[in-house]
Amino acid sequence: MSKTHDYSELSETGESSPCAYVNKQNLRILADASLTLGFASIILSIFIWFFRSQKDPAHGERFGIFVGLWVPSFFILSHRLSRKAEELPE
Repeated sequence: MSKTHDYSELSETGESSPCAYVNKQNLRILADASLTLGFASIILSIFIWFFRSQKDPAHGERFGIFVGLWVPSFFILSHRLSRKAEELPE
């Protein structure tokens, strides 16, 4: 059985609710940051792959692939946040 929280009590006591700072502008900023991080991780992955250490090239290759795996997560997060921003009222 899941427990639900009533955040209306928090706002009456002067504390802010967890969703108090969720608005269109903040979600768009987070969506843009996630998109930028996705593209940056592509560039970083390629950089790590090509400039790996000569002593242990397998480690550089694996680390480059690991950083490359971040890309879909950042892009999906960016898409979800931008969709949520569009759903919110002005």
